[in-house]
Amino acid sequence: MQISVKQTVGMALEAVWVHRIRSLLTMLGIVIGITTVVTVSSLLSGVRKNIVVFFQEFGPDNIFISQFSGGPGGGGVKERKRRPFRVEYAQYIKSMCRNVEDVAVTLFIPTFQNGSFIVAKVPGAETENIQLQGTSANSYDLQPRELRAGRYFTPDEESRRAKVVVLGNNVAQALFPEGNEVGRQISLGGAEYTVVGVYAAAKGGFFGENGNDRVVAIPLESARARYPGFNRFFITAKARTGLRQVAQDEVEGAMRKIRHLQFNGENDFSITTADQIIENFDKITGMVVVVSIAISCLGLLVGGIGVMNIMLVSVTERTKEIGVRKALGARRGDIVLQFLTEAMTLTGVGGIIGIIVAVFATFLVGYLVPSLPSEVQAWSVIVGFVVSVSVGLFFGVWPAFKAAKLDPVEALRYE
Repeated sequence: MQISVKQTVGMALEAVWVHRIRSLLTMLGIVIGITTVVTVSSLLSGVRKNIVVFFQEFGPDNIFISQFSGGPGGGGVKERKRRPFRVEYAQYIKSMCRNVEDVAVTLFIPTFQNGSFIVAKVPGAETENIQLQGTSANSYDLQPRELRAGRYFTPDEESRRAKVVVLGNNVAQALFPEGNEVGRQISLGGAEYTVVGVYAAAKGGFFGENGNDRVVAIPLESARARYPGFNRFFITAKARTGLRQVAQDEVEGAMRKIRHLQFNGENDFSITTADQIIENFDKITGMVVVVSIAISCLGLLVGGIGVMNIMLVSVTERTKEIGVRKALGARRGDIVLQFLTEAMTLTGVGGIIGIIVAVFATFLVGYLVPSLPSEVQAWSVIVGFVVSVSVGLFFGVWPAFKAAKLDPVEALRYE
């Protein structure tokens, strides 16, 4: 007695529907496991995409040198004991490294000083949500960003310590909601500056936020004169096209020489590139994925054991049916196929429910938290469904073979 795969799937779905509560409880582990994997992968892929876009603005040929790993504000207790950077390092790197085209310097100025925040304000509006930087005039050449208004300050303005400023998009909107920022005056920490340019909204970012939108950039020499006690310098060296690794080695050697490090001593500075930063981020997210897979595997294990249990119960309940089928000519392979298909249908339905829940959760998170980007990946949906069906195949083998081994005569006598 041959039954087509379509009929078998139909019987399996009917069995799931007849025992709805039991089936739902059985599929719960599958649903949790698939939901976890698809949701986590969707959120992480969206975050990574934004971060890649963010670092693309840093320039593919640029090398970043700072006192601390993770930028001027980072570093642990050990790193904070390092000797501070000096602005003269930039010129030394440029003169010593022949594969470096140019070097720019940024001075990061803490906005919380003497018990209060540095505030950017104009008549009728103010904001303390800023990142104050002093940058060399050539910084824009090394890391060109789109300006939606005005221009960047010139080398002449930097050398004569002009009080000019370029505003990040968010700062400009907070101070000048009506627009027309260029040429206007702002008060910054008690000093007056003229706005010469405004950055366009930055692309990408960490969890949807890009700190460049909060930047308030003034000429480096103006910053050094105004804030002489700060030395959180961040150096950017632009390598010649196609020679970034060679240039990075040269920069590292120059930094070790100017900081008088011993031959076998470790670096007391950080040197990295955008690609290396993204690679480090991938390592972190990789650990998150491993944890999510471990959680999902636990859910799939529980779900798989539940499927095995319900299939064993189903074999017992349908012993007489199996005997009738065998008496009518069904082979062992037909019985195995029937019960394996039922098990895979059960877990497949659980996988589909899990995928639907994950897609809904992903879009819900994106709606409720716009700063947390999310993007459902096709591969995660496909893998989720394949894994759920595979769980049914694996845990359905024993019940299927148990059903196939039943003696037809004994099965027909079963009550």
